[in-house]
Amino acid sequence: MAPIQRRRFVDTSGSQPSLDEEMQGTLPLEESSQSGSAEKTQEATENASHEKLVVRPKVRRRIPRTDGRKTVSVIRGENTPTESRDNFSRQPENPAPATPEETELLNREKPKLVINELTSMGMHDLRDLAAQYGFQRDELAPMKKQELIFVILKAHTEHGGIIFASGALEILPDGYGFLRSPQNSYLPGPDDIYISPSQIRLFNLKTGDTIYGQIRSPKEGERFFALLRIETVNDDDTRLAQTRIPFENLTPLYPDEKLRLETTTEELSTRIMDLFCPIGKGQRSLIVAPPKAGKTILMQKIANAITANHPEVKIIVLLIDERPEEVTDMERSIKAEVISSTFDEPASRHVQVAEMVLEKAKRLVEHKRDVVIFLDSITRLARAYNQTVPTSGKVLSGGVDSNALHKPKRFFGAARNVEEGGSLTIISTALIETGSRMDEVIFEEFKGTGNMEINLDRKLADRRLFPAINIKKSGTRKEDLLLTEEELQKIWVLRKVINPMDDAEIIELLIDRMRKSKNNEAFLRSMNSMEA
Repeated sequence: MAPIQRRRFVDTSGSQPSLDEEMQGTLPLEESSQSGSAEKTQEATENASHEKLVVRPKVRRRIPRTDGRKTVSVIRGENTPTESRDNFSRQPENPAPATPEETELLNREKPKLVINELTSMGMHDLRDLAAQYGFQRDELAPMKKQELIFVILKAHTEHGGIIFASGALEILPDGYGFLRSPQNSYLPGPDDIYISPSQIRLFNLKTGDTIYGQIRSPKEGERFFALLRIETVNDDDTRLAQTRIPFENLTPLYPDEKLRLETTTEELSTRIMDLFCPIGKGQRSLIVAPPKAGKTILMQKIANAITANHPEVKIIVLLIDERPEEVTDMERSIKAEVISSTFDEPASRHVQVAEMVLEKAKRLVEHKRDVVIFLDSITRLARAYNQTVPTSGKVLSGGVDSNALHKPKRFFGAARNVEEGGSLTIISTALIETGSRMDEVIFEEFKGTGNMEINLDRKLADRRLFPAINIKKSGTRKEDLLLTEEELQKIWVLRKVINPMDDAEIIELLIDRMRKSKNNEAFLRSMNSMEA
């Protein structure tokens, strides 16, 4: 009589990588957790190679359903698994799994916690919340913010609660990914959410997708929370992500829908821009500015104007190599997502943050959203790429590697108006007159790539004439697509009138006349007296 063969099923959910391995980029493959089981299976196969092979016939069984749905037929064979499981956890062997309505009803009765609400809280509030779960104050004192969030989430699940989280997906070379928090500027951390390769393939997920879903606490031997169920992808149904068109295959067009910047009578900066250098959805704008010319204030005013007039637009502010106090000021001045990498961070960190922001914006455009990225500055981003790219041996003037400017140009060139719907607008600053030859070379490389340019004049700023915009050097390509025929004719006449004037006289005249008019429409009607 042949010996009885025991069936052995290997759990393919995979073990999670450690945080150190994930940050160093030396993560094991998903199948590496099965190496021990695979060796034992191979050894058992070799020992039984001389045994008689028994082929069991397939049997069709009818399994009755108790939930009112149709009875299903199941074919049981040698290789049919006896249990089903999702991407992470084993499911019980019940013939009638819970419907989505039943699951939602069950979750309503449980206490709910959203990770993004915790990340927006301060340290004192987090310690008070952790103390409510029974932690001692002495234990919480040495913990960092991410560690506090981790212990709160773990305690919440132990008390029977459920957790939801939202974040930007970063897919690693080994196939799995993590949800990065925008509050942490997409840096790896212990509160990141693990996503398995099977989920990524099933929902056609890409790096930069904003995912919201239910998560579970780490099992024994795991270090990360894991995504249990995906609710939305980029605030849309998950089915839309499976049928979307890749960003590279979308058709770029000239901007034809104007972003109105005029807000109040006193806000002259945005009123002047609305007339002389209008911005459209999909514009590739360059603010050319020397130091202390008011570029940061101008960007804040533009962002606030877009927020007020176009609430449907998603605004992301990317600060590269800036001072920490400027980051805080930007966060408190505008209602937008602010992502930063300060000057005390390495160049590789600047590059990682910039690429994550760009990928996130591309995914939103694929879902037909209008996105505006404020980049301060393209010069410092190009410097960071110059330090991180492999040396090609060809060095341009100023110490710029010949390959260093390729990726910054791809970042800036991603701005476009899309025929299929959606747009990506990039408003970036370029530094000049810094005394660095490298900055001058970088500016010259980007000079002809934009389709809108604003030049700030240091002489006007020294005379405290704000906005310090050089009207003669500022303008927009294809502005006839953004302005009406009447506005276009009057702007051309106005440019002819002010052309012989000095730059300071021009801005003084515009400031004086605009303060006397309620809005730009009234200002254009008063042009007859200016021409006379």
